[in-house]
Amino acid sequence: MKNLLNMRIKAVAANIRGKREELNYTQEYLAAKLSISQNAYSKIELGYTKITVERLFQIAEVLETDLVELINTESAEAA
Repeated sequence: MKNLLNMRIKAVAANIRGKREELNYTQEYLAAKLSISQNAYSKIELGYTKITVERLFQIAEVLETDLVELINTESAEAA
């Protein structure tokens, strides 16, 4: 169970990174928009930081995407 949860957290982090890269945004840009350090943002993308639902909504807004797209882990789990 814990291993599955960790895989899902990593999948969400990968979705966030993928969307950021798709938009050609830097980590520094996202961090500034979220009012956090680049280091703190990097930890989000690596799946090291547990983020709140509020933070997920903020990230989705900055990335101009739907929250569901960021938390959809089905494609990542199939890979």
